[in-house]
Amino acid sequence: MAATNNKQNKRSNALVVAEALIVSYVTYLANFLVVNVFEDASRPATTHLIFNIGLVTFFVLVCSLSVGLYEAKLRETFRGIIRRIFVSLALTYFVVEILTNSLFISMRMHVYFLPVAAGLIIISLVIFRYFTNRLGLLGLGRTRLVVIGAGERASIIEKRMRRDVDRLGFELLGFIPIPGDNREDGIRNEKLIHVKIDDNFRNFVIDNDIEEIVIACDQRRGTLPIEVLFDCRLRGVEITDLLDFMERETGQIVVNLMYPSWVVYSNGFNSQNYLRDALEYGLNAVLGLFILMFTWPFMLLTAMIIYFDDGRRTGTSVFYKQERVGLNGKMFKIVKFRSMRPDAEKDGAKWASKNDDRVTRIGHFIRKYRIDELPQLWNVFRGEMAFIGPRPERPEFVEKLIREIPYYNQRHNVKPGLAGWAQLNYPYGASVEDSMEKLKFDLYYVKHQSFMLDMLILIRTVEVVLFGKGR
Repeated sequence: MAATNNKQNKRSNALVVAEALIVSYVTYLANFLVVNVFEDASRPATTHLIFNIGLVTFFVLVCSLSVGLYEAKLRETFRGIIRRIFVSLALTYFVVEILTNSLFISMRMHVYFLPVAAGLIIISLVIFRYFTNRLGLLGLGRTRLVVIGAGERASIIEKRMRRDVDRLGFELLGFIPIPGDNREDGIRNEKLIHVKIDDNFRNFVIDNDIEEIVIACDQRRGTLPIEVLFDCRLRGVEITDLLDFMERETGQIVVNLMYPSWVVYSNGFNSQNYLRDALEYGLNAVLGLFILMFTWPFMLLTAMIIYFDDGRRTGTSVFYKQERVGLNGKMFKIVKFRSMRPDAEKDGAKWASKNDDRVTRIGHFIRKYRIDELPQLWNVFRGEMAFIGPRPERPEFVEKLIREIPYYNQRHNVKPGLAGWAQLNYPYGASVEDSMEKLKFDLYYVKHQSFMLDMLILIRTVEVVLFGKGR
């Protein structure tokens, strides 16, 4: 698993380095074109040119990261990648234009420098991404792997990873059926490899250049060839449990396949990070104040629109307070802008649906772009929520979900947040089934929580706001 993760990290790092070089060169080329095409353009000083190349390159990389272009497992079509490139360049253009016209006035280039640079960078990155994604460049080939097992557990790969885009990081040779597999509920459309896992299995591994073996059999006791797998491991072949494989490739923990010993012996679930715990509230409070400085006009405008839309007529507050379950099961009142009618829950608590007719006219807009979540800064200042963490759920639903979904209560081991890993990967949830899917991502966050993961989620949340995903 570590070797494959290293390959994914190398691919991401190679992308960053390669695109940094491309952007730097194209930005230099843009200056060359401007100087030689436009008569009023003079050759800039070398220091000015280097500064602007560095500034543009830096913000292209940061903005590309913010829209997920350097995610090792970016599930996106090529058209979607092009859209993200356009957005990252638009953000870069906006930021660089502001900086060079306010803080770095002496470093300003010709008026056409930035537009030409942005256009050339877009064309270059689109072409580069096409050959990188379609032709497998950078010399970082996919991992060749085989799955031992073709029963019910192995079928999770077939069901959850059907598309080619789900298998960008590996090449699956096929599934090896073994005794004890539940074939009735097993693999249906994938390739089956009928090979005996005995002393000659190493020859099969060598002949097919297999780098990883995923263990996904339904019954291990008496059926799993430990000595053969031990020999393969000594020869450098990765041996990966199905749960670890799904966690690595999909960014979630498959709750319905979990077993206690896997939790006990697996890495992660580190809660005793005293430095992180000590700094958490301070960082959240500072970040909350920073965001409040930029968003208070939008919050004021939203409150006025809600009031004149139906608040003045009904006498209902523009805010909506609701009890939620927080850290270690402690209750608190969450604060949001009201996006539903005052009588939305006259018949009791119910799940919000995607096209809920209880949502007001302004409610549809503020929910789409998550403006309704901004008053939760108050909960952050009170220490009841963090910026990053599982979304807090209502106690009426939590009681039901704990009974129906295994390990659901473990999501309350961390402080709830404004944004979370589940919101980035599974945008909408309005049922027990959706809660199960979100729990898989929430437990992944609980297991891998770290400052770097929090920063990644915080940056990626920009994508949710820009594209109007999630809720």
